[in-house]
Amino acid sequence: MNRHLIAVDLDGTLLTDNKTISRRNAAALAKARELGHEVVIATGRPYRASAQYYRELFLQTPIVNFNGAFVHSPKDRSFENSHRPLDEETAKTIIRTCEAFQVKNIMVEVMDDFYLRHLNRGFADAFTLGTSPVDYGNLEKLLNADPTSILIHPEEGQEKELTALLNDAHAEATEQRNWGAPWNVIEIVRGGVNKAAGLSKVAAHLDIPKDRIIAFGDEDNDLEMIDYAGTGVAMGNAIDPLKSIANETTFTNEEDGIARFLEERLKFTTNTASEQLDRSGD
Repeated sequence: MNRHLIAVDLDGTLLTDNKTISRRNAAALAKARELGHEVVIATGRPYRASAQYYRELFLQTPIVNFNGAFVHSPKDRSFENSHRPLDEETAKTIIRTCEAFQVKNIMVEVMDDFYLRHLNRGFADAFTLGTSPVDYGNLEKLLNADPTSILIHPEEGQEKELTALLNDAHAEATEQRNWGAPWNVIEIVRGGVNKAAGLSKVAAHLDIPKDRIIAFGDEDNDLEMIDYAGTGVAMGNAIDPLKSIANETTFTNEEDGIARFLEERLKFTTNTASEQLDRSGD
């Protein structure tokens, strides 16, 4: 058997719109692992916001967090963790620019710790998952380490101007992503950081060649990963630029797109996978 590495994005890909893993998707991934394939999560989320899904899938593999800025293994101590943060001074320059724009809020993440400009404004409640920041207030003064990422929530109408300004000023040192509705958040990580770079590190550790990587995604932070993988699969709900570079397109995240693709490609049935999932929960 040719062992594959199956890389799954979370939001809009593996997760349904209500942020759960469907029974069929979970069953398909469990069956793939039973057959000897490897499954890895590659997400823009921090580990604190993806750990529940890692545990739900009973994974043992490394995980790609922060779009590749932090690649680590919660289970395998032989894996060499990788943290590629922004330069602290670059981060503080970005924060000053955002303050001049008087954006709604800014979140600075240092691994799984985070700091907020304002405690209860804009996206704060949605992205803190009920946890408290290390501190909040003047981020330029609070920050004393190289941050993993910066999330910026601009006021309505600011996004294009602020995005262009930050890109012009820091194009070589940073990578910038723009999230879609409902938040319209600008995410900034270190230059050269993306899911493909993180996934390649995991593939090397697992000794799986690029041509046997199957990757699923839906948004612009998946572009490099879908292009890199031997088989890049766009979800039916994916953005058009992703579909245009993907090798194949599957059903949407609400239609068990990952399961349907894997069942056909790896030649197994959902019923067999469901029985396996039931046994694993006993």
